[in-house]
Amino acid sequence: MTGIKYFKAPPTVYVIKYRKGEPVRKGTGLSFFYYAPTTTLVAVPIGSSEAPFMIEQVTEDFQQVTVQGSVTYRVTDPERLAGLLDFTLGPVGGGYASEDPKKLPQRIINLVKVIIQREVKARDLRGALGLQEGLAEIVEPQMLENREMRSLGIEVLGVAVMAIKPGPETARALEARAREQILKEADDALYDRRNASVEQERKVKENELNTEIAVENKQRQIQDARMNAQRALQEREQEMETARQEFEIQQEEKRKTLVDLAAINARKEADAKAYGLQVMMGAFATADNKTIQALASIGMRPEQMIASAFQGLAENASKIGELSITPDLLNNLIKRA
Repeated sequence: MTGIKYFKAPPTVYVIKYRKGEPVRKGTGLSFFYYAPTTTLVAVPIGSSEAPFMIEQVTEDFQQVTVQGSVTYRVTDPERLAGLLDFTLGPVGGGYASEDPKKLPQRIINLVKVIIQREVKARDLRGALGLQEGLAEIVEPQMLENREMRSLGIEVLGVAVMAIKPGPETARALEARAREQILKEADDALYDRRNASVEQERKVKENELNTEIAVENKQRQIQDARMNAQRALQEREQEMETARQEFEIQQEEKRKTLVDLAAINARKEADAKAYGLQVMMGAFATADNKTIQALASIGMRPEQMIASAFQGLAENASKIGELSITPDLLNNLIKRA
């Protein structure tokens, strides 16, 4: 029974069992006993695999850069790949009998390298460094359309570019330049802040001046309004004073007319009285004294008549011999006085 062995493959390995040069069994995840002297086993991994790469390339301006990344792939046609590369298992230890399985990732990396070299070589240093974000999107479609990849039965699942780095000296130069640029931007930012502060201060001053001007204009408007109101009040008072004076003038003119009329009337009354007196005096001129006295005594009070009698006695004193006046008569006269 020497030479009989047992083989068991995981689900991610496609196994082809050959006997006498003919495939007798194939599939994924197979397990079986086999006779080693007459059996050949081919095992092709069909799970996804990742191949990291680091590619050095010179840019258009002769600057060296290093591109780091990885490509993920899987075998879609294991039988085709097994026909192109040797995936035969060795008789001892279960390893491969050839180096072809180990060379497969390098063949894929070489295809990626060709595409990356073409893209980097067509750009200067800054353009190449800026490819980090979009280089994977450039490489992946070209790998999917690559004729060699299709002939091997391999599908590229994805390409990732982790970094694109310049050489050490170039990196230091870029760092220095970037540092100077950052410092310049910092200075510019400081100057911008200062200018913004000055501009803001100017705007504040301008707003303050505009506010003062607006306040002055408003105060001037208020003063003008007050002056206009005062002027209107004065004009109104002047109109009222003028109206009052005109009214007084009219009243004075009316009074003057009344006075003139009163004077004319008084003159006429005086003329009438003078004419009456003249007529009366003319009548008295022809009358004797006794008649005049008799007329004058008409309406006199008793004491006036007594006084007139004493006056007549006085005028005829030379003709009177003796005159007796009793005390009672004198007392009565004094009491009446």
